[in-house]
Amino acid sequence: MVLSLVSLCAREVVRDHSSSPCWLRWVPRELYRPLLDASFAGCRPLAVGELVQRWPERTLGEKSHADELGGHDTEKLDPCGAVEEEELIPGVRRRMEVERKRDTLAPGSAGSGRDAEDKEVNADVSVHVRADLFVNARSWERVRGALSALGPLRLQCRYLRVEEVSVTSIKTLLGLLPRQGLLGIDVRYSSLGVAGLAELLPLLATFPALSSLRLHYCNLDFRRDHVGQDEALRDLSQGLTQLFETVLYLNIGINIMFFCYSSLPQPLEILELPYLSLSPADLAYLSCSHHASTLQQLDLSENRLDENTLASIRRLLSQAAGGLQHLSLSGCGLTDGLLGLLLPSLGGCRALKSLALALNPLSVAGLVDLVRMAVRMPSLRQLLYPNPLEDYQPGLPDLPSSAQLLDWPLDAVTDINVTSSQLNRVLLESGRSDLFLTCDLLNYDKDLVD
Repeated sequence: MVLSLVSLCAREVVRDHSSSPCWLRWVPRELYRPLLDASFAGCRPLAVGELVQRWPERTLGEKSHADELGGHDTEKLDPCGAVEEEELIPGVRRRMEVERKRDTLAPGSAGSGRDAEDKEVNADVSVHVRADLFVNARSWERVRGALSALGPLRLQCRYLRVEEVSVTSIKTLLGLLPRQGLLGIDVRYSSLGVAGLAELLPLLATFPALSSLRLHYCNLDFRRDHVGQDEALRDLSQGLTQLFETVLYLNIGINIMFFCYSSLPQPLEILELPYLSLSPADLAYLSCSHHASTLQQLDLSENRLDENTLASIRRLLSQAAGGLQHLSLSGCGLTDGLLGLLLPSLGGCRALKSLALALNPLSVAGLVDLVRMAVRMPSLRQLLYPNPLEDYQPGLPDLPSSAQLLDWPLDAVTDINVTSSQLNRVLLESGRSDLFLTCDLLNYDKDLVD
């Protein structure tokens, strides 16, 4: 019996129950199962109780712990080096089972050959190390060597971030990664071009658990006046259609966003579009897309909103109201008047858990109206509000930008605790002790509410 490295670490983590409040809120959802197994094996009922209370799935997977209750840990690696399916969260397990069946039905496919190759390479592996990898031009050779190394310990990758790396080098790295482990990829400052991205997409589509794709500053020019561009665009469209059968999270540049939308058969759940100077036409398109009703997280921060975009934002929020849990409109130029017109739509997002409105030019009166709306939202747990205009030193423009609000000094004479006290008084009067108000932009973390 060979214990995985995750199992050994989980045993040490749950050994001291007094420290659990410090680490439990930071635990990724895929580690809850190993921690629960270790708690049963180590007879740690208090740890079991806390894990069950915070369990990230709706139901606990049906798994017998009879052996573990007797003091015997049954967690091990299978002969091929893959993790026992009991270690996996149900959602991932189901996706992997579907992928295995698909490969079995298509024995001549590239995926089947890759699976067989993985099994052959992993036959003598005793410990799998799953890591998040950051690779740039300087570290590429070392990472390639580590992924290629044979022996009892094998390096695997959950999230891959590459910067300033060529298409050929990225393809080489992807070719060295086990197919079942990669959950997300982030490509930055790499001159992929449309043709290069089209080359990568078929490789990315062979990773069944891949659910996150980020592309930043990758030289994606969609103009058709380049030689061979039409063919590259066709290849890109086909690759996107295949890839986005599984990808639910997208963070991309503006040039590719609307091209991707036409190629996505599966609606997105998470969409981040900060700093993109979205036009009224862009927001109108987004508000009418089939993605709007499925969004759980939306980040439109630093896209300036005004009267011309208000109707589209209200329509978008109305479409997303049933499932939207996290929303950021920080740095969007929302004045008291604009926010007042938007409050009914924000209040209709009944599933919203966190709302970020930092660096908007609001007055104390505007903030009070905001909090009065927030306390009527039963699911809301965190509200990031901006420092009111009254707290700044004189000299700000009538409609300051987010950069000016960020850099302009606060008035030393003004006590910012006065604003905090006013807003917290609204909380007390409403009886909402579970809603956290903060203007601390640097330490704000929406993930703390999950």
